[in-house]
Amino acid sequence: MTEPARTLVVEDDPVVATVHRGFVESHPRFVVVGEARTGADALRLASALRPDLVLLDLHLPDFGGLDVLRQLRHLPGPPVDVVATTAARELGTVRQAMAGGVVAYLVKPFTSAALRERLDEVWQRREDVRRAQDTLDQDEVDQLLAGSRSAVDRLPKGLSSRSRDLVREALAGLCGEAGAVARDASAAEVAKVVGMSRVSARRYLEHLVTEGYAQVTPRYGTTGRPENRYRPA
Repeated sequence: MTEPARTLVVEDDPVVATVHRGFVESHPRFVVVGEARTGADALRLASALRPDLVLLDLHLPDFGGLDVLRQLRHLPGPPVDVVATTAARELGTVRQAMAGGVVAYLVKPFTSAALRERLDEVWQRREDVRRAQDTLDQDEVDQLLAGSRSAVDRLPKGLSSRSRDLVREALAGLCGEAGAVARDASAAEVAKVVGMSRVSARRYLEHLVTEGYAQVTPRYGTTGRPENRYRPA
């Protein structure tokens, strides 16, 4: 089992940092290892903790997030992935962030689903790199450079990333109800919450099982016919 991607949250607002930490830690393949409120703290923690991913606010009290981004590139070891999480919308800032190698750019305020989609893309890119050979042919280079687009393209035909995220949220909500012990949910229950057909919900749930985001267990009723029950992985 591949270890979760270690994530550093860089955000000067402690309330927003807490929200972003919660967003990250709701993803089964990422874990937050530290928080930084300033650019200096971000560089110190990045050097000490060696995270795989940095969520980087571009408005920091001591110096700009773009300066942090540039200095992150000079740290020894494998390059860290950076997702910009900022209220900055200016074209010049976006272009500088792109030139600095951010793998995604999220404009505040953003939803948990939006961040999870970017985290899915980051994880898939990291898996592509991990599995790649030392020498690549042109198709393999193209796939790595495609990055986030390739992650979305991997969804089976007829499935959308937005609906997948809604199904994941519904499953997490159903299985996390207060007082529930090891609760699971059926495709019909998920379908009712999301507002889609049971057949469609089951397709998304089975895909989440394939991706490693959900677990499935058959439950036998009095008729002897099993019903698949799902829970977050």
